[in-house]
Amino acid sequence: MASLNKVLLIGNLTRDPEVRMLPSGRSVCKFGLAINRNFKDAEGNRREEATFVDVESFGPRGEALARFFSKGKPIFVEGRLKLDQWESQTGEKRSRLLVDLENWEFVGAKQDSYEGESREPATSASQSTQVAPDRSSSPPASDPDLNEDVPF
Repeated sequence: MASLNKVLLIGNLTRDPEVRMLPSGRSVCKFGLAINRNFKDAEGNRREEATFVDVESFGPRGEALARFFSKGKPIFVEGRLKLDQWESQTGEKRSRLLVDLENWEFVGAKQDSYEGESREPATSASQSTQVAPDRSSSPPASDPDLNEDVPF
């Protein structure tokens, strides 16, 4: 049986990206995305509906994203749906769907550019080890092994 798990979204970050180090030494970047939908309801009134999605990215791609994006910035993300399951402290089974990021791209007009806006990634207060971004090269391109600057 064939299956496909592909998600393409354009939206705005709902919070600054947060980068943490996993015990394995690999980094993970987490952020929220708001996707707006404008439509007319049954009475003909214009309505706006927002959908909020959690996104996570592992490794250098997430670190680069955290350097260039902050709350409110538009972004195009490409990834796959992932089901997170865990048990709460009260023993309750919990789950949520999130997007496991595979690629991202800048969105927006030239005047809304990200040029020169490289920033330090946000980190968790409980985190003892921070990711030190390498400002010399961090390509957000589809190939993480590329060693070239981000095209604008």
